[in-house]
Amino acid sequence: MDYLYPLILGLIQGLTEFLPISSTGHLVLIAKFFHIPSNLAFDAFIHLGSFLAILIYFWKDLREIWSLKWYIIVSAIPGALAGFTLEHLIENHLRSPLMVAFFLSFMSLPLLLGERFGKKENTLRALSFSKALGIGLFQALALLPGTSRSGITISAGLILGLKREDSARYSFLAGAPLILGAGLYEGLKLIKTNSIPLTYALTGFFSSALFSFLAIAFLLNFLKKHSLYPFILYRILLALLVVLIYIL
Repeated sequence: MDYLYPLILGLIQGLTEFLPISSTGHLVLIAKFFHIPSNLAFDAFIHLGSFLAILIYFWKDLREIWSLKWYIIVSAIPGALAGFTLEHLIENHLRSPLMVAFFLSFMSLPLLLGERFGKKENTLRALSFSKALGIGLFQALALLPGTSRSGITISAGLILGLKREDSARYSFLAGAPLILGAGLYEGLKLIKTNSIPLTYALTGFFSSALFSFLAIAFLLNFLKKHSLYPFILYRILLALLVVLIYIL
């Protein structure tokens, strides 16, 4: 088996997990158009690399993160429930390039609304349980391929008045329990079914960890001075490209 494939998938997943452009959507498109072996279980497993990157990057901020633990748990609950109940529906009916294109474009709207109308003045100290739940309800939508978990939660944070950088920081932290849970669950399925060799999966894991770390560092620095509009434009252009490929 060609181990260049999991390296590429890990790179794509790592970079797009934290940039608001949808890691799952990109994995579906790459696997489809370049015929790279992948499935939902493998995609979820290499997300564990992203979880490792979160731990490493925010290790120095553990005290601050501990103070947010209950908010993070509240934000994770809707996504966990949605994932548990909708996994088979998504796997069997929504992981197609055209569905990815639809959600890439449609789910750019919350990013646009957050960027356009969000006050962008509050820090994480302004969080409350109601706001954490609101972010969590948005996060549940990230199951739809092409939505982007980071994108939809950053949007929610902006709509609720958080600064761009604080929205991104909380987005990464709020997604960590879901990334860990889904990765472990699907990892066990991979081991039991042996549908993809463990060495193949681990190659994707370490590639994902490296590029996830780089993506976190880049986005947090980028959002200190820049808006989300470049990502919105990218999402729409990619969706149009996918549709054009199918039409032509």
